[in-house]
Amino acid sequence: MFLKQRLRTGAPLHAVVNIIPSAVATQAIAAGGADLVMIDREHGPIGRESLHAMVAATAGTQCAALVRVPAIDEAEVKLALDAGAEGIVFPLVRGAGDAEHCVSLVTYPPEGQRGWGPFVAHSRFGTTLADYAGAVGPEVTCCLLIETVQAVEEIDAVVAVPGVDAVVVAQFDLTTALGVHGQFDSPRFRDAMSAVERAARAHGVPLGAAALTPEQSAELVARGHRLLFHGFDVLMLRDQVAAFRTWTADG
Repeated sequence: MFLKQRLRTGAPLHAVVNIIPSAVATQAIAAGGADLVMIDREHGPIGRESLHAMVAATAGTQCAALVRVPAIDEAEVKLALDAGAEGIVFPLVRGAGDAEHCVSLVTYPPEGQRGWGPFVAHSRFGTTLADYAGAVGPEVTCCLLIETVQAVEEIDAVVAVPGVDAVVVAQFDLTTALGVHGQFDSPRFRDAMSAVERAARAHGVPLGAAALTPEQSAELVARGHRLLFHGFDVLMLRDQVAAFRTWTADG
């Protein structure tokens, strides 16, 4: 089942951010049971060839490969989707106009402006080149990151844009934009988070955020979040290695 369809089921979905430019890392995340992996082209050192290999590494699993692009940029979106990505995560959305542009970039004409050329992408989904546009094109997920003051101010209009499949609050980025970096108990951040949650709930748009502990996960689910981002692969690896030093008394 496509992620776009699973987003409508109501069950929580579990995600990992894939920073390491490695198909092996992606495959391990997918095999571990993640519902989706966000391959990070915005902040990760991931090139074109690695991107394709990483997307392909999710084949045979239920893990959807989404790509966070560096910007709301047609060329980047085309690169990711034509590599076989199932969706795009757009950063730095600043209002309803940006949201509409994002939707158009993942949608074929006449409704959108996505260029046709799934010469590689069709194989990832087991369809033919000719059938890809009809079988897969409508199922591409459009996910927006809410990390700017402008997006929060226009959040009702943003989530009302047809074709927006999910919104994810980027907590660190949003606290920074609000001038309270890392202060998740700040009234400014809490008010912004509540505004996003109310708007998403009112418009029936699935919502997500970072859920780095079981307690955070339970709290977010109770507040209506569906997409739970449980960590970054590079930090998970670092933390696991660091933990080895606690296994012996002499350090």
